[in-house]
Amino acid sequence: MRIFNAIFLAASLSVGSFVAYADERPPNIIFIMADDLGYAELGSYGQEKIKTPNLDQFASEGMRFTQHYTSAPVCAPARCSLMTGLHGGHAEVRDNFEIGTWESHDGQLPLTAGAVTIGEVLKKKGYKTGAFGKWGMGGVGSTGDPLKQGFDRFFGYNCQRHAHNLFPKYLIDDAGKRVLPGNDRGLYGETYAPQMVADELLKFVRENKDEPFFAYYPTIIPHLALQVPNEELEAYEGQWKETPYTGKSYLPHPKPRAAYASMITFMDKQVGRVMASLKELNLDENTIVFFTSDNGATFLKEQVDYEFFNSVNGLNGLKGSIYEGGIRIPMLVRWPGKIEAGTTSDHVSAHYDAMATLAEVAGTPIESKHDGISYLPTLLGKDQPEHEYLAWDFGGYGGQVAIRKGDWKGLKRNMKKKPDTPLELYNLVTDREEKNDVAAKNPAIVAEMEKLLREAREEPAQERFRFGKYE
Repeated sequence: MRIFNAIFLAASLSVGSFVAYADERPPNIIFIMADDLGYAELGSYGQEKIKTPNLDQFASEGMRFTQHYTSAPVCAPARCSLMTGLHGGHAEVRDNFEIGTWESHDGQLPLTAGAVTIGEVLKKKGYKTGAFGKWGMGGVGSTGDPLKQGFDRFFGYNCQRHAHNLFPKYLIDDAGKRVLPGNDRGLYGETYAPQMVADELLKFVRENKDEPFFAYYPTIIPHLALQVPNEELEAYEGQWKETPYTGKSYLPHPKPRAAYASMITFMDKQVGRVMASLKELNLDENTIVFFTSDNGATFLKEQVDYEFFNSVNGLNGLKGSIYEGGIRIPMLVRWPGKIEAGTTSDHVSAHYDAMATLAEVAGTPIESKHDGISYLPTLLGKDQPEHEYLAWDFGGYGGQVAIRKGDWKGLKRNMKKKPDTPLELYNLVTDREEKNDVAAKNPAIVAEMEKLLREAREEPAQERFRFGKYE
């Protein structure tokens, strides 16, 4: 707790250090988050097969982070930490936890009424706030409903399971439903939900162009199922040998490689639409845009051939894992005239830094406890405060925890069955693929990592998320 409070104090005091807005309008903020996009699935991160020209231009005009992390390797806890600024050891949600059915709008475990989100922080500064895409932190009318968590507008899926189909019968439109014509939750339909979500985002930007706005765009692509309009699929058809996916966990698709690449390229087109709209509305230079992913690429190889696409560029692990491939993610930030174009940063940061960063961009304080440190100094080329460590506490896939401090990373897996499992230790500079556990050779570092793990973990309110020991 001592470290937690120190980070809270340091991050809060840093607000407004570099950007101050007295009488002038603060910048607009757009935060785009892909769903299950791997570390190396953009051209700017080395992807060679999937075309992402708009995001590649985005990278050339802004900053690319090489050591940015999600707060958890699956959807709900990653989104919770992003929105609330708390790492897994302090967060309310530490694993996916479905409490009802998507038909009843119950969805996932909702954020509590006491949770403080980025939306609430920015609303106090006068921002109009909208969320478009996959929420995953509470259904309509619950305490976690985005309309009760700082957002003026919501359009998309508030339930993750509902979001497993991209041609759904309806989407959530604020507190109601919008029926999508010609859809029956099959492989194809008349109305592609990701298109409608992007359209609503752009409508929100146009309607609020004369006042500061925060648009959170957690797109549902490229999360499975493999679904894309035929006209988008055509760009990749016939390029590669295909093994049809016959359908087990998700809908079948005859051309999974082409479908997956098409989905990412479709997402890239929507980012291009966002950037073009900002230029058209003369908002480009007063809008900071972030692009990232919620976690690493999926492990379902029959549907996403992560080896063929080199989705994590040799990193160990995939979605659901606290090895690097599950938690290291792309992050691009663009702000013309403020961020030097074409720059790369190796600053070690995480999703739970977003609240502190966006608050400092807006010039507003954070009054709630949080674990983040703003990386705005890095974006502006200033001296950057560093984390003592990054922490992960993930209740899924057997129970996993991790600490990264400097070049060292310590982690434990399968803690639900083995609470006293020994710590694995890796040096990420000499062993980025985490192949050589050097714990036995570094007992002093192991002891330090164990101590930090104990300090970082608070027992969660939900029994479902508890595992191992809390000291």
